[in-house]
Order: sequence, then structure tokens, then C-alpha cells
Amino acid sequence: MNRWLRLLKHRRLDEGDARKLVDAAALKRIEARVAASEARHSGEIRVCIEAGLPLSYLRRSATARERAVAMFGKLRVWDTEHNNGVLIYLLLADHAIEIVADRGLGRHADAAHWQRVVATMQGAFQSGQFEAGLSQAVDAVDAVLIQHFALAAGEGNPNELPDAPYLR
Repeated sequence: MNRWLRLLKHRRLDEGDARKLVDAAALKRIEARVAASEARHSGEIRVCIEAGLPLSYLRRSATARERAVAMFGKLRVWDTEHNNGVLIYLLLADHAIEIVADRGLGRHADAAHWQRVVATMQGAFQSGQFEAGLSQAVDAVDAVLIQHFALAAGEGNPNELPDAPYLR
């Protein structure tokens, strides 16, 4: 895509556009789904929805993956006790979806696994079902975390990160 067209596309979208796709009630339901998931395993799940990239990223033609990795750090997903945090990242302007898993979970789920999760999300999003796509992604991450990092009976999981999706 032409660099100038990409710039315009990213600058014309804002948080309000993200909220049109996933309203406040849907965000609360996703937050509850993340909280319920984290009660069953020691992992942490963050959902991040950005309308467009910051100018500094656009100037250097950064990819959605670069931004997702940066947000993985900024939102402190990498900073969990068991290194098993996962970021589900959406970049609306580029219609991009990225999943970034920390190294503790990376040993158990490879890139092909995450691509299948992304493909499922893309299908839901193409049908206009943004909440369903995000919920399916949270459930898919939950399944991997339960398989490899399940809590023992009576064991608790301190909530290391906010459960609410991050919108920008």
C-alpha cells in the first residue's frame, strides 16, 4: 500500500472506531471471560485493540507484528511470574491480528497453532462478529494455558495484569 495512503488510513481512525466494533457491554463480557479463564491457570491474557499506529511507527513503515511486540512489553505481558502471558492484538487500520505468547508458553504452542487461532478470528471478523472472534481467541488461549499451566485444586492465581481489553 502506498505509504501516504497508509498514513491517512491510520490517522483517520481512533478509539471511537474501535468502540463501534466492540461496544462497552462487549468489552465487559470479554473482560469477564479473561477473568474466568485466569481463575483456571497461572497464565495472563491481555487483549489490545488499536485503531491505528502512532506516527512514529508509520514513519518507519512498521508492521502490525512490530507494534504487537512493543505492546506486549508496554502492557507488561512479558512480566508475569511464569512467563506465560499472551497478548491478543488487533490493528484495525491494517485489518491485522497478532498473537504474542511469552517464552514459557511458546515452548508448548508453536506459530502454526497461533495462526489457526488468528484464522478463526479473521473468519468471525469478516462476518462482522468482533466480540465472537475475540471470545473464541480468549477461549483458544485459555485451552492451551489450562493444558500446560492448570492450577491445582485450591491453588489461586494472583491477577498480575488487568483483565479489561486495552483500547487505543
